[in-house]
Amino acid sequence: MTRYLLCAITVLLVACGGGRKKPDVSNIKVDLQLERFEQAFFRIDSNNIAAGLAGLRNAHPAFYGAFFNNIVGINPNDSSGQQLIRYMLRDYAPVHDSIRQKYPKLDWLREELTGSFRYVKHYFPDYAVPRVVTFISTFDAPGAVLGPGFLGIGLQQFAGKNFSVYQVPEIQQMYPSYISRRFDKEYMTAAAMRAVVDDIYPDQSVGRPLIEQMVEKGKQWFLLDQFLPDAPDSVKTGYTGAQTEWVRENEGNIWSYVTKNENLYSIEPHVIQTYIGESPFTQAMSEASPGNLGPWIGWRIVQAYADAHPDLTPQQLLALPARKLFEGSKYKPK
Repeated sequence: MTRYLLCAITVLLVACGGGRKKPDVSNIKVDLQLERFEQAFFRIDSNNIAAGLAGLRNAHPAFYGAFFNNIVGINPNDSSGQQLIRYMLRDYAPVHDSIRQKYPKLDWLREELTGSFRYVKHYFPDYAVPRVVTFISTFDAPGAVLGPGFLGIGLQQFAGKNFSVYQVPEIQQMYPSYISRRFDKEYMTAAAMRAVVDDIYPDQSVGRPLIEQMVEKGKQWFLLDQFLPDAPDSVKTGYTGAQTEWVRENEGNIWSYVTKNENLYSIEPHVIQTYIGESPFTQAMSEASPGNLGPWIGWRIVQAYADAHPDLTPQQLLALPARKLFEGSKYKPK
């Protein structure tokens, strides 16, 4: 059994949002391949970088170029690039050692991702399941990245919420504690599936009015929910367990505040920023509230529409214009 237990057991963490019945995907075949690129990378002899890179390229030809050119931003073919690789092998060796101890094997990750991709294939039968490649990069690199034929997982963002490097001031500037607390094992599969969601339904919210941004991001959260039906809502949203409970208990009050104090069709940046994006909590609300509250509101709107139209497929819901979906949801929480 994976750690994603039943809703009833994890009531403080799980909102069990939508009313849709979880489909049976047990007969869907998924052959998920997982490669540990970081292990091969840190076996390179720093005194013989060129030969080590040649071996790495031969062992991982599809991911090699994407890692150096797109993720790390280093040209491995010139001397300055190889010098930077030498520094990385030296400076990130302790990071690799810690992560190797935390994740000596990733069979559990393969199992969880296989389960999620069964749901992906159920809803999107033509979606090609990528090869999963784990890596370690600089700390400003993504925790999950999707490229041609691969799903990369940057383990530097999952070393454990108490990992000492996350407490370093320079890292805290990039990832304050309310973000880095999610840099742990239980968030890895969700991060990977967010990359898949964004591939299937890219973010279409930029420049739109507040309510449309909420709904568009809510569509992505709705799709993530379909791919991770057994995961706690706190893992899917990134909220703490207490924040998850707060939004559940205060849904009516949240919506009442937004409709009374905001123009739902505002495009003012300061209004958008209040509800969209990471922050410790939502301004003008209780400090018990989560930041990034807008996508949760949008998710609840999409769920309301989906519950009222149970015959619609996820594809049909995603295709609906945001404003039409909002108006048709008749969203009025108590």
